[in-house]
Amino acid sequence: MFRHVLWFAVLITTSWAGDDALATKVDALMAVRGTQADDATFLRRVWLDFDGGIPTAAEARAFLADKAKDKRAKLIERLMNASRFATRMADAFHVMLMERRGENDAWKAWLTECFKTNKPWDAMVREMLAPDFLDEKKRGAGYFITRRLEKVGQQDTDYPGLTRDVGRMFMGIDLQCCQCHRHLSVDDYKQIDFNGLFAVYQNLKLQTADEKHKTPWVSEGLIAAKYEFVSVLTDKKGQTAPRVPFGEEVMIPASTGDDAWLVKPDRKTKEVGQPKFSPLREIATRLPAPENALFAKNIANRVWWLLTGKGIVEPLDLHHTENPPAHPELLDLLGKSLTEHHFDLRWLIREIALTKHYQRADATQRHLIAEQQLRAFLTATGEAERLEKNTKPDVNVDAAKYSLADFQKAFAAALANPAKEPELAANPSLRSALFLRNSDHVQWALKPRAGNLIDRLAKLPDPTEELYLTVLTRLPEADETKQLHDWLAKRSNNKQQALSDSAWALFSSTEFFVNH
Repeated sequence: MFRHVLWFAVLITTSWAGDDALATKVDALMAVRGTQADDATFLRRVWLDFDGGIPTAAEARAFLADKAKDKRAKLIERLMNASRFATRMADAFHVMLMERRGENDAWKAWLTECFKTNKPWDAMVREMLAPDFLDEKKRGAGYFITRRLEKVGQQDTDYPGLTRDVGRMFMGIDLQCCQCHRHLSVDDYKQIDFNGLFAVYQNLKLQTADEKHKTPWVSEGLIAAKYEFVSVLTDKKGQTAPRVPFGEEVMIPASTGDDAWLVKPDRKTKEVGQPKFSPLREIATRLPAPENALFAKNIANRVWWLLTGKGIVEPLDLHHTENPPAHPELLDLLGKSLTEHHFDLRWLIREIALTKHYQRADATQRHLIAEQQLRAFLTATGEAERLEKNTKPDVNVDAAKYSLADFQKAFAAALANPAKEPELAANPSLRSALFLRNSDHVQWALKPRAGNLIDRLAKLPDPTEELYLTVLTRLPEADETKQLHDWLAKRSNNKQQALSDSAWALFSSTEFFVNH
């Protein structure tokens, strides 16, 4: 069905049949050398990846003291079965798929519910690409399309951008340069591949919410003929019916007139109409199909990056012959295995986390997204529960300003990447650099308050271990212990402020803002 070029079509000859877990097969392929991460490093890594935050000092002590050989596997299972797992995955996939284009409650609720119920990835993608705006439980998925069709100022509707993002997010191919001519640097990408998708999305119209549709929604026009395009470089003309890149064209029905409509347009009633032939549904059916190897390889590559900090193919959206996978057999294995397991992301995530590769000591450092940074900060400072319950910390003083929503807004504004920019690496800015030093929110959380971090530390004869376990999820080194003791001795007249300054130094460290 699909015209996969060169390595796209290559299937590994090694048989992976049998009952062996995927993690074992991955480790056999990777031949991981070197030491495994110590328990403290693993604990912080998996907690950030699966919970979105960090453990408390008590949770860290319990794990470090546990002598069971299978405690890592049990922790992975425990975190994946916790309610926070769905929220963390929703945050990660929101940032990945929407690239900070905005916030939408229905979209986030849909994402969270998908991960809570372990909805297969192919089903999730079908709901995003052909949204059911009348189904209350599924309409949130439509935000992927509707947000991208919103006009900005006097600019035209960004149909090319939506077309590009469907290829990037769901097949790992960036066809942007193919709208008007062949790709100038990637021979695999053809103009017909872009326009086969563009024919579908330029046929959409964004509609406002109404009594029937509770959110903005999209309608489709009637497509009766192939879409025509021309190269601005060669003047060569072409035409295509709707098609998935590298796939076969979808046959356009020959029906015309009233026969072409399920619901006819009516200007008097403002009915926009519904064609019988829906290219949107056709693409939503064909793109996330088991036969489309790039679909499975793309999400396998993105999940691998999410957990290990480095993609098998990088950039993540440039799968092509001249940019082969760093480990072709591994990507083939992950894509094929995920397809065989019916696109079960929970299964894939668990298997990767169980590998020696994920648990190695020299893992790639990856910066935390703003949501992780905030959750880790609030957990460590001891203010998470207070803010999540929306209780007033200091009545008539700062309850309104220092709410959880206000913290979320402040951290996102300072630490998240700009809108429409893939959040694959940290994007240092003056604002982010100064945030921890000058932010009122940070300074507020580091003031002593009943039960919070500074209050607890101040009551301990030696607060060093508690501080390091709480903020960095590890025990302090000998020189760190001495340094803190010397610091506190010099400022014994104001122990709370000295502890606040010490905690601030750890929160400002690179170690706090990366997950490995």
